[in-house]
Amino acid sequence: MSRKDQILSNLELVKEKISSAAQAAGRSPSEITLIAVTKTFPVSDLEILYELGVRNFGENRDQEAAPKVGVLPADITWHFQGGIQSNKLKSISNWASVIHSVDKFKYAQMISQFSVGKTKEIFIQVSLDTLTQSREGVDPADLTQLAEQIMSLPNLEVKGLMAVAPLDQPTEQAFVRLQQIQQKFIQLYPAASSLSSGMSGDYELAISLGATHVRIGSSILGNRSPIK
Repeated sequence: MSRKDQILSNLELVKEKISSAAQAAGRSPSEITLIAVTKTFPVSDLEILYELGVRNFGENRDQEAAPKVGVLPADITWHFQGGIQSNKLKSISNWASVIHSVDKFKYAQMISQFSVGKTKEIFIQVSLDTLTQSREGVDPADLTQLAEQIMSLPNLEVKGLMAVAPLDQPTEQAFVRLQQIQQKFIQLYPAASSLSSGMSGDYELAISLGATHVRIGSSILGNRSPIK
């Protein structure tokens, strides 16, 4: 089987599962944005995905993504979803159409400054961890305060919330909690109704609990290996 046939087969299966999960939840499949997570994969794989109609690509590392952006078609929507480093934000703001992992006001301020003359779409990353030492993401108790601060900035459009399934609790339990957080958030900010959650191992569950954007890598492209 050629690489293109392999990717096509995987992509079609993922699309079928997205459609089934959406319909089972009483939702339209058109509500779901599939982001192909292409980190560590070569440009040739992205070119195949583009040929197959994919236009949303997700990357986690600026130094890997920026060169890809430079050689691929301009109508791709690039999503940055990795942990943010201040010294990379200028470059990320240059190539990424959507930034999913904003969890501090200082990052939003920098993105706003680097996005003069255009509107940058962002998601606020919420922590679902219950460990004392959380990974990336704002504590849900501080979400409203952070959202108010970010929404006061120019050049930004808050699309909604983003989260990663935690390591210390069942995924379904965490996604139910995320849905509750999101429902309260939408009451305050009805325009920021998107929810970026769900990856290869849990995207069907995420869709059943409100995800509008799913970030899928290995289910489409296979196991990751370093770029050669």
